Amino acid sequence: EIELTVGPSRVRWLAEHRDSRPPGGFTDVMLRGPFSSWTHRHSFEPADDGCRLTDRIRYALPGGPIGDLVAGAWTAHSLRRSFEYRHRVTASDLDVHQTYSLGGPRSFLISGSTGLVGSALTALLSTGGHRVTRLSRGDSDAKDPLGAARVRWDPAAGRLKVEDVDGFDVVVHLAGESIAAGSWSTERKARIRDSRVNGTRLLCRALAGAPRPPRVLVCASAVGFYGDRGEESVDETSDRGSGFLADTCSEWEEAAEPARSAGIRVVNLRIGIVLTPAGGALARMLFPFKLGVGGPLGDGSQYWSWISLDDLLGAIMHATATEELAGPVNAVTPTAPTNRDFSRTLGSVLGRPAILPAPAAVLRLALGEMADEMLLTGARVVPARLVDSGFTFRYPELDGALRHVLGRPDRGGA
Repeated sequence: EIELTVGPSRVRWLAEHRDSRPPGGFTDVMLRGPFSSWTHRHSFEPADDGCRLTDRIRYALPGGPIGDLVAGAWTAHSLRRSFEYRHRVTASDLDVHQTYSLGGPRSFLISGSTGLVGSALTALLSTGGHRVTRLSRGDSDAKDPLGAARVRWDPAAGRLKVEDVDGFDVVVHLAGESIAAGSWSTERKARIRDSRVNGTRLLCRALAGAPRPPRVLVCASAVGFYGDRGEESVDETSDRGSGFLADTCSEWEEAAEPARSAGIRVVNLRIGIVLTPAGGALARMLFPFKLGVGGPLGDGSQYWSWISLDDLLGAIMHATATEELAGPVNAVTPTAPTNRDFSRTLGSVLGRPAILPAPAAVLRLALGEMADEMLLTGARVVPARLVDSGFTFRYPELDGALRHVLGRPDRGGA
């Protein structure tokens, strides 16, 4: 069951998968939705250079000949664009798996697997043939849609069994209280810090005590480590900044010491703003920018270091496969714009003006300390270690990255 946005309306699409013949393909048939009928055959066939994916669709618009006259050409054009986009994404994902084959299927343990990054990573790994286990705080016994197994932990109570984390090839630790879900009261700041520091320490102690520890732990951190640096460029050799986020990130990374001391290769991935309309900063910006009332935050001079979700997943795979990487690694693109330039580019991609600033005083009144640490300050972060270790960004430029994640054509119409 899929929910679609069609103009101002939401439409539910109920489909049934039939004729599944792994690995040759399957068919999905619309039982209820916006078309009069829809049958879509996905075929995977051997080819000289690998595999050929073909989508064959038979559909009918509602309204018969009148529907064809009114919307036939537009529908055909939209479907062509949609499937060109899908095929490009599929090819890119397969390229990631070929680049980082890891010597065959591996077993991954992922915390924060239902979050913005974790859910996408779980899907990428699962569909690439790797075995994924979710490290979950939930009590639900519902079947996982991706077939992932689950093990339970309770980081707040300090509960995690060593035997539950034994025998995994790779652990990716992404769990932590959202830093943008509300203003920072004293209690909320404590939850943000404790969820990261205490959870990381608990996990790393368990991994260190496991009879068969993982060969690598990729542990999330953030570019908040650098604090507000103005025009200064910073890389992994730079000192940490000041403020709540810098202090939290520093303690977060130090909490992985039990794993390092046990000989596990630990990569502290300092992640910037993740570009995806599914959540995070971009999702919050889209509504006002689509209305034409978006613009810079404060004076817009602060740098926003960012990375597309696709490139972040690639960076995680790269960190997993690259033996020389350990310690801090900046997960951002090489091109950090100011917030003013970021806003201008987003407005251009959406075809809207982006000239109405959000006054700093108003942001501080509404969000308090969080406004200063997350919105009105920033750092010009350089991904030196990713670049030096041979990582290739799919979307190094902001315009191209935004057009990709938002499905917007480029200036040539592609």
